[in-house]
Amino acid sequence: MIMINDIQKLLDDYTRWLRDKTVLREVDSEWVQVTTPHLDRHNDCLQFYVRREGSEYLLTDDGYIINDLISSGCPLDSPKRQELLRTTLAGFGVQTDGEQLLMRATPENFSLKKHNFIQAMLAVNDLFYLASPYVASLFYENVAQWLDLSDIRYTPKVKFTGKSGYDHMFDFVIPRSRQQPERIVQAISNPKKDSAEALVFKWLDTKETRAPESRLYAFLNDSTSAVSPSVVDALRNYDLQPVLWSQREQAREALAA
Repeated sequence: MIMINDIQKLLDDYTRWLRDKTVLREVDSEWVQVTTPHLDRHNDCLQFYVRREGSEYLLTDDGYIINDLISSGCPLDSPKRQELLRTTLAGFGVQTDGEQLLMRATPENFSLKKHNFIQAMLAVNDLFYLASPYVASLFYENVAQWLDLSDIRYTPKVKFTGKSGYDHMFDFVIPRSRQQPERIVQAISNPKKDSAEALVFKWLDTKETRAPESRLYAFLNDSTSAVSPSVVDALRNYDLQPVLWSQREQAREALAA
């Protein structure tokens, strides 16, 4: 069984990793480029820019996330994708100006706002991840459609505050029933080591604020390539329930009850 001290060490290690792997560089007299250890779907480190404006700070991705999606053959012109984008960004308090993601912060809440901004960049990057250039639908949409067809009641895009004080967005929450506890479902379109580690941190940070019997199901997209057993094992080792998309029917009864 995982003890509190073990979880605290993991959280401390994660915080130390963030601090040690974050690099700052002055771009000009106004902007500072922040390079984070978080990876996008190209395995490039996410970057954003910060400028002081009076008593506040302005954070922007300079249009990277949305422009990258568009140039990769993932236009955001359908009403459903626009709604998914708005819902995802609103959950983190991030706004758009054209194709830029924007957020304002004060010195007092900069740490929390920075965390939310990075999570928004990752969420949008992953939300519109296409398994191949020829796949028109989103993995998130596939999971939502399957839940609907399975008559599984859920609330989409729910934000929980973790023990650390940071907010974490989860894709679907299925309320507690007489037969089953609260079930949280996360769709991972590109299940790799870094995405598994990020989900483990979200769950460990959030778990203590939920009911003790709450469960998290991670739907892993194996439509075009096999999921590494190490990813599955990493999730299981921290009491998550990994579900390969090809084996999703095995989870139907537990989620529908």
